Amino acid sequence: MKKDKICKSEQKTNHNNFPAWDLKDLYQNAQDPQIEKDLNNYCFLNRSLAKKYKGKLSTLTSEEFLSSLRLVEEINILGSKLAVYAYLNMVTQMKNQQAVALYQHIDEKMTEGAKPAIFYTLEINKLSTEKLKELYQNSKVLFYKPFIERVRRFKSHELPEEQEAIFLDKSVTSGSAWRRLYDEHSARLVYTVDKKNYNDAEISKLLQDKDADIREKAGKELNRVSKENSALFTFIYNMIVKDKSISDEHRGYKTPVSARNLDNQVDEKALNALVQAVKDNYKNIANRFYKLKSQWLGVDKIQYWDRNAPLPFADDKLYSWQESVDIVLEAYQSFSAELYDIALPFFDSKSSWIDVPPRDGKRSGAFAMPMPSQFHPYLMLNFVGKQNDVLTLAHELGHGCHMRLAIKQGELNEDTPMILAEVASVFAEMITFQSLLSQIKDNKTKLCLIASKVNDMINTSLRQIAFHCFETRVHHERQNGELSSERIEEIWLEEMQTSLGDYVIVDDNSRYIWPIVSHFFHSPFYVYAYSFADCLVNSLYQVYQEGTVKDFASKYLHMLSQTGIKRYDKLLKPFGLDASDPMFWNKGLNLISRYIDELEKLDKELRKKGELK
Repeated sequence: MKKDKICKSEQKTNHNNFPAWDLKDLYQNAQDPQIEKDLNNYCFLNRSLAKKYKGKLSTLTSEEFLSSLRLVEEINILGSKLAVYAYLNMVTQMKNQQAVALYQHIDEKMTEGAKPAIFYTLEINKLSTEKLKELYQNSKVLFYKPFIERVRRFKSHELPEEQEAIFLDKSVTSGSAWRRLYDEHSARLVYTVDKKNYNDAEISKLLQDKDADIREKAGKELNRVSKENSALFTFIYNMIVKDKSISDEHRGYKTPVSARNLDNQVDEKALNALVQAVKDNYKNIANRFYKLKSQWLGVDKIQYWDRNAPLPFADDKLYSWQESVDIVLEAYQSFSAELYDIALPFFDSKSSWIDVPPRDGKRSGAFAMPMPSQFHPYLMLNFVGKQNDVLTLAHELGHGCHMRLAIKQGELNEDTPMILAEVASVFAEMITFQSLLSQIKDNKTKLCLIASKVNDMINTSLRQIAFHCFETRVHHERQNGELSSERIEEIWLEEMQTSLGDYVIVDDNSRYIWPIVSHFFHSPFYVYAYSFADCLVNSLYQVYQEGTVKDFASKYLHMLSQTGIKRYDKLLKPFGLDASDPMFWNKGLNLISRYIDELEKLDKELRKKGELK
C-alpha cells in the first residue's frame, strides 16, 4: 500500500489524539460574517428565480430554460453549504446552545428564503411532453433530464403553490422541530455505570465490552434511562408520525411507506417480497446463529444486550486509529486501485474530513454527509478501537467514496435513493471483512471474525426488517389515535422476539429502548434500505467471487457513479442480477446462511479438538 501518501504526524487531532473536522472549508467559525452574507444571498437568489421565471417556464426557449436550471443549481449549492455547516457544527456539540441556535437560525431563514422558489418544480410538472421533447433537443438541458424526471415522478402528489408554502412554513415548527427536540434531549441524557457517567454514544460501546457484568449494567442502564424518558419520547414520536400522516393524506399517498417507496423507486410488491423473504429466514438465520452464540457465551439463552457481545475466547485486540485506516485502505486497494485513490484524501493531513472520537455532547452513531463537487463529503464516527469500529470506518468511507463518484453527475441530478446509498457502504464493509478473513490461519480466530460478521449482517438485514415491521404497525395504528407508551413497547417486544428467535431473551429489560433507533424519528421507513442493500450486496459479492463478470471492479465503480440517474434494476443488469426475481433476495440471504454453516463446522472441529468447551 502506498502509505507514504498519508502524513500521519501532521493529522489534525483533538484532545483524544484523533482526527476531527475542520469546517473552515465552509466557514471560518460560527461567527463568520460570511454566513449572514450567504443567507441573504440565498434569499436573494430565490427571489430572483421567481422574478425572472415564475409563470413563464412553458414559454422559455431551451437556452432560457437552461439558465433557470443553472440558477436553481447555484441556489442548491449555496443551500447545501449553509445547511451542512449548521448541522455539522451542531452534532459534535449538542449541549452548546450557541451551536443549536445557529442551526435553528439558518434552518428558519432558509425555509423562509426558499418560499419564492416553490413554483419551480410545480411548473416543471405542468410542462407538456411535447415541450420537454423540444427542450431536450438542447444537449445541455438533456444533461438535467434525471433531475426533471425525478421532479415529475412526484407530480401526482404535489399540492397547489399556496398549500406547499404553508407546509414549508410549518416544517420548522412541526416535524423538524420534534426531531430537533429528540436530538437535543438524547444528547443531554446521562448514563451511569459503576459511578462513571456516559453519553448515549459511549454507553452503546459498553454493550460490546468483554465483561458480561459491564454489558449487563450498561444494558439495564440504557433501558432504565429510556424508561425514565419514555413519556417524552412517546409524545415526540406520536407527533412525528401524525405529522407525516397529515402530509401523506394531503398528498394522496395510499400507505405510510408509499412516499419512501416512490423516492426509492421501489414498488410495494418488491418491498413486500423482501420483507417476506427476510421473515421466512428468521429461524434459519437468527435462531441458528443465536443458538451458537448462547453456547459460546456459556448460557442457555443470551440477554438482549448480549446480541453484539464479543465472544469470551475472542482476541481482546483494540485497533489504533492508524491501524484501522491501514486495514481499510489495504482492503480498498486490493479490490481496486481507483477506489483506493478516491478514499485517500479523507485521511490527508490537510483535509480533516472525518470527526473520529466520541465525546460529551456529540451525536451517537456514524454517518456520511454529501456535499456539492466543489466541496467534499464529511464523515462522522464514534471510534473506540474495537473491530466493529474498523468495519464502521469501512462502511462510512464507502459512503464517502460513493458520494465523490456520484456527485460528478451534477448537483441537481445526484439524488441517490437510500436503497442504493447503502450498497456502497455495505460492499465496502464486505471487502474489508474478506481482507481480514484472508489473513487468518487459526480456526478459532476465524470463527470469531465470521461470527462478528454474521452478527453485523443479522443487524443489517434481519433486524432492520424487524424495525420496518415495527414502524409499519405504529404508523398504521397511529391513524386511529395517539399510541400509549405501553402499546408502542408491546409492538417493539413482539417484533424483536419474532425476529431474534428462541435463544435471545426479550423482556422488560429491553422493553423501553426503542427510542434509541434514531431513524424512527429522523427518516421514517429508511430502515428497510439497509436490508435491501445487504441482500443486494451479498448477491453482488457472490458474482464478484465467481469471477463471471469481466472487469467487475471498474463496472462496480461505474455503477456507483450512476446511482442518482438510473434505477437499481438497470444498474444490476451488467452483473446478471434481476431484483424482480423472487429468488434474488434468497440468494443474498443464503450467503449469511452459508456463513452460519461455516460457523457450525468450525465449532464442531474446535470442540472435537478440545479447543472449545
